[in-house]
Amino acid sequence: MVRCGSLRWVDGERWRELREEAEAWTDGRSPWLRAALLAYLVYAGFNHLIDGFYRSWFAGITLIFHEMGHLLFMPLGQTLHILGGSIMQVVVPVAAGAHLLLKQRDFFGVAVCGSWLSFSLWEMGLYIWDAARDQLPLVGFGGQPHHDWGTLLTQWHVLNQCDHIAFVVRTLAFLVWLSSVGLGGWLCWRMWLSDRPSVA
Repeated sequence: MVRCGSLRWVDGERWRELREEAEAWTDGRSPWLRAALLAYLVYAGFNHLIDGFYRSWFAGITLIFHEMGHLLFMPLGQTLHILGGSIMQVVVPVAAGAHLLLKQRDFFGVAVCGSWLSFSLWEMGLYIWDAARDQLPLVGFGGQPHHDWGTLLTQWHVLNQCDHIAFVVRTLAFLVWLSSVGLGGWLCWRMWLSDRPSVA
């Protein structure tokens, strides 16, 4: 039976190929430094879960890309200019993970970028939650930066829904984080198995 390329994803054939390639990728690679990084990603994720105001080591670089997003989207109108920061802080980890997967076939790098994406989404969820409260210190260009999500949700007449929107974003962050550290853990386990001396 002939199958078009898109259907290969539906029936799982492509996923099986990726799994086999990932298993082959782990052969001969040491798990120890990657396991240490994975331990931090697990630690940071748990902290995001229990403390809505927690900021991981990735927070600084996420903020840089957030502010860059405002500049890049500035010519596209006020709404996209305001939304551009949040768009950029999501797009960059996704793009980095896609590059590592498609160009370098670095499967553990994909797990790291996925964790970064989840941390970015957790921070976005906090920012959305704060839209009706305006408690967070704001960073931006000019003397009095505006609250991105406070402005957007007011403009869209859904400011009273900020808690529900934040919950959805934080739930997505949790699912992305769980998938990412799960992938990283499986890869480290495969590396550890391949690193063990074989018994004659």
